[in-house]
Amino acid sequence: MLKNKALLLSIALLSSQFCIAQSLKVAVAANLQSVIKVLDADFAQKTGIVVEPIIGSSGNLANQIKNGAPFDIFLSADMGFPQDLYTSGFAIDKAIVYASGSLIVCSTQNINLKNWQTLILTNNVAKVAVANPAIAPYGKAAIEALAQLGLADKIKTKLVTGESIAQVNTYITTGVVTMGFTSQSLLMDAGQTVKLYWVPVEPKLYAPIEQGMVILKHAKENNLQQAEKFYQYLLSSSAKAIFIQYGYIVKQ
Repeated sequence: MLKNKALLLSIALLSSQFCIAQSLKVAVAANLQSVIKVLDADFAQKTGIVVEPIIGSSGNLANQIKNGAPFDIFLSADMGFPQDLYTSGFAIDKAIVYASGSLIVCSTQNINLKNWQTLILTNNVAKVAVANPAIAPYGKAAIEALAQLGLADKIKTKLVTGESIAQVNTYITTGVVTMGFTSQSLLMDAGQTVKLYWVPVEPKLYAPIEQGMVILKHAKENNLQQAEKFYQYLLSSSAKAIFIQYGYIVKQ
């Protein structure tokens, strides 16, 4: 009886260790909050490897990595933060682009967003949400677009800054703001039940939102093989099809 219990305990411990070894900690930019769930499920089905996403603004996640956060892969909303991690010795290889994002203006109100550049100056728009441009690339793109149009200074008092694009999305969908600048992927969020009105921001108004990824040195000590599989999966035709479905641009 004791031998059987000992055997069962050993099997349980081995199973637990296997699960831990198979779990990847991936730092994920907030604009990917919806699509990462679909990617993770598809990857797990194909490989049996479980991905644990940690969502945040790209800048905050990069700082956490520099301060010792045990992440295996970093999916940023830009190329700057992951490339800096490589230069600083926290990543195995240089950052590569896995997808490019699209900036939109979005609202729960059926207002004339086609003319948002004019509308944003009127009393019909009380508050405008943007992500913190210092740490959130979509916020940086929004401020660039506003500056190009000569609107940045004119609407300063209307701006509501979110810590990440996820917080901006909350401001938009709950009606805290009249409109907000966000990622097109919000429109495909499976949990989104509020009707949204939106228009794209002209790409020529902001620098391309090239989103980069790196395998971090933490993975080298823990889950390198699994990390490399997920890294390659994100460049596969299966992952690209999912990215496209969520409004991202990928190289075919």
